[in-house]
Parts: sequence; C-alpha cells; structure tokens
Amino acid sequence: MSDLNIEGMTIAPGVVETIISLAARDVEGVASIGPATTSGLMDLIGGGRPSTQGIEVTTDENDELHVSIRMDVKSGNVLPDLAANVRRAVVDAIATQVGVKVAAVDIYIDGIQFEY
Repeated sequence: MSDLNIEGMTIAPGVVETIISLAARDVEGVASIGPATTSGLMDLIGGGRPSTQGIEVTTDENDELHVSIRMDVKSGNVLPDLAANVRRAVVDAIATQVGVKVAAVDIYIDGIQFEY
C-alpha cells in the first residue's frame, strides 16, 4: 500500500496494517495474524510492533479500503462467527482511528491451533 491521503493528512504505509493487526488480534479466538512462524517468533522475542505480514490493504477508485487478512485461529470456534467478529473489529478500528470507509474485509483462515 502506498501513502494514504485523507483530508490533508498522509498516513505512511504500515500504519493502517498495524491498526488492522491490533484490532484482529484482540478478537477472541484469533491465534495469530500472518504466517504462524513469524507471529510465534515475534511473540517469543516480545515487545516491538505487531507483525503486519498476512495483511494486504488496497484502495479502490472511491478511496475505500479493501483488506485481506490471513490468520490462524484457536480450535473450538465457529469460523463464520469468528470471521464476522474480525471484520467488525477491523472496520470499527479503521473508522475510529483513520476515518476511512472499508469496502471489504476478506478473511483467510490458514490454520487451526490446538491447545494441549
């Protein structure tokens, strides 16, 4: 994603992706965003920015965002409900923090993590 220009404000690449990552990770049932190996490694190291790998953001001709999120989920969740909760969290976070309309949030569930 290139710079996003909104009403005289420019948002650098990575900022919107970070907002999306934080919003999605806060949803109950989401295990990780992006490749599990990257997320797991970052969790072990701790601190720092959340990984934005696995998040793609594009804008359309109406300056609306199209978001794609790849994630692993925790076992025992109803996947359509979990995806709806992630969509809602992402749209709310972007509307609140950036003030841009989100046209679509596509969820790709790459894996299920089981707790032992």
